[in-house]
Amino acid sequence: MRYSIRGPRRGPALMAAAVALVTVAACSNGPSSEPPAGTGPSASTSSASVSAPSSAMPTPPSPTPPPTYPLSSTPKVIPAVRAHQAARGPGWKPGPDTGVVVAANDGTALGDEAKLLAGELRIPYRGTAAARPGDITLALGGDGAAESYTLAVRDGGIRITGPDQAGVFYGTRTLKQSVRATGAMPEGTVTDAPAKPQRGLMVDIARKYFTAEWIEGRLREMADLKLNQLGLHFSDDQGFRIASDSHPEIVSERHLSKAEVRRIVALAQSLHIQVVPEIDSPGHLGAVIAAHPDLQLVSATGRTPRGAVDISKPAAARLVDELLREYTGLFPGAYWHLGGDEYVALMSKNPEATYPQLARAATAKYGSSGRVQDLATGWLNDRAAVVRPTGKALRAWNDGFFTGGVAAPAQDLQVAYWTGREIGARTPTSYLSAGRKMINYNDEYLYYVLGQPNNFTYPTGRRIYEQWTPLVLRGTTPVPARYDPQILGGSFAVWCDLANAQTQAQVADGIRMPLTATAQKLWDARKPALSWPAFQALAAKVRG
Repeated sequence: MRYSIRGPRRGPALMAAAVALVTVAACSNGPSSEPPAGTGPSASTSSASVSAPSSAMPTPPSPTPPPTYPLSSTPKVIPAVRAHQAARGPGWKPGPDTGVVVAANDGTALGDEAKLLAGELRIPYRGTAAARPGDITLALGGDGAAESYTLAVRDGGIRITGPDQAGVFYGTRTLKQSVRATGAMPEGTVTDAPAKPQRGLMVDIARKYFTAEWIEGRLREMADLKLNQLGLHFSDDQGFRIASDSHPEIVSERHLSKAEVRRIVALAQSLHIQVVPEIDSPGHLGAVIAAHPDLQLVSATGRTPRGAVDISKPAAARLVDELLREYTGLFPGAYWHLGGDEYVALMSKNPEATYPQLARAATAKYGSSGRVQDLATGWLNDRAAVVRPTGKALRAWNDGFFTGGVAAPAQDLQVAYWTGREIGARTPTSYLSAGRKMINYNDEYLYYVLGQPNNFTYPTGRRIYEQWTPLVLRGTTPVPARYDPQILGGSFAVWCDLANAQTQAQVADGIRMPLTATAQKLWDARKPALSWPAFQALAAKVRG
């Protein structure tokens, strides 16, 4: 609508018309328009140009304030993240338009991790396409430690980076768990890395047959807990549980085929888990001796201790070495367990008198000072020499290491410390002070022994969570903190001494919370922030 002034006006009439004109112009331009020339605050107030009274001007509406957010909280995951930089923002939730992409140069390296995450979150995987708003981007980069990662949530999207594939994978586990627990990932930046490089579960599949599917189920649980080693103790007195081409006669009726083992290994590799096989010797070879009774150790009185081969016989070494060469090819991982524990000859009060043939072999090899313990040490070193060319790191049980003899265990053998119950038991510090590296299998906390024989009781997650750390190698007393760098990590262990005491399902259920607590303390040995009841409740959410 327009207003025009018809004819000349004078005096009060002129002023009234001017006021009306200014008022209408201001209203028609709206609250965001600039006032017409000559009507703003800087205009002259002469009688020829008069502004409308301020009470007549409309008040522009205040702009809508941006949303405000409280400072974000730390993601709720297991193991807990080591550091989280809080921020203000909406965080991230999976939605109809979100997807997973991989940085342009990392598609080959991280494609499997991205596809797995996309499937778990039920959102699309878009390859190396440019990230859209709300997308998750996976990328290699940074100079952090192995298995470390950074997870940044900002501007509605997520970026997970790490110096290696394992680190990026662990970042995806954190995201998956946070979404499971709360439906979202909080705003801010997670910076995370494990305290220990070796974090595992060991399963005795020799005394009790476990299906490949059961083992694969444990691998998937382990991956979400950021555990990275699965030990398979597959040879013992009660059974030899993997098919053999070199010695099929020793294999138990119920066993894993090599195809099943390859499938297990492939799944483990995809989840950044190393499979650590163990053929225990020279003890715990009962299944081998059953097919080769000529290798049985016999005492001076004719006693035949179960599972012990006569290490003075070259045929015993040849057979074990043939098995080692066969299975190092089946298991391509970076580690091998040589066993070495509980050799019965060394558990007698006078090994030389009880087993004179071993004493004779020891002096023949090591001179007049040679003893049965030297012969056992030489056996362990010789088996290590068979495996060492494969490049695998080698470990043996602590009661397979002896001091004061002519022969000394190879210096590159890592000590798998499990007990202080053996004859002549040595403290953990005796190994550490000698420069040995150790893996913690403390039987006080980490041994789940079916049927609870020999005063073993099923471990509880609460006790591990509240009392154990990797420094507690024996009993309940930690070693001095200065040895912490030599302790490479630890492993929860399932032993099937009384194989029928529990079903496979009962074992899986029984180890669930102890394994969860172990994972927490191997990732971060500090006192956890959550109480045990709160940790249990969180585990029920994030583990499904």
